[in-house]
Amino acid sequence: MSREALLRRAVTISLFTWRRAGADDQLDDADRKGWWGDSVPTAPGDQIGSRLWLLQRRAITPDTLRDAQEYAEEALRWMTEDEIVTAVTVTVERQDINRVNLQVRLTESNGETLQLAFEDTWSLINAV
Repeated sequence: MSREALLRRAVTISLFTWRRAGADDQLDDADRKGWWGDSVPTAPGDQIGSRLWLLQRRAITPDTLRDAQEYAEEALRWMTEDEIVTAVTVTVERQDINRVNLQVRLTESNGETLQLAFEDTWSLINAV
């Protein structure tokens, strides 16, 4: 498998595996979700996935877009911490009344970049 394919897979898993909600996250019900493997992390506090799922049922507002960017950046932070890439840039934009697109740009140590587009992210988050 090529390095590009591996990076693409790592980003997809990081964004669309649901991370357990934090103690201060507002929930619709008692379900805090979360990947079972986070119960036994190899490094203390290490978690997989994102909290993008917390945006379900929210209106697409500037605050929601800001939270989406923050959650995506949080989910991908491990890639720079583990020195897989030197930089991760996340862009979130509203495309339509019910559509949000998310772009991720990875910068590698040799200066090469990989641009990944997740169009209609809103449908993925809301499982439409």
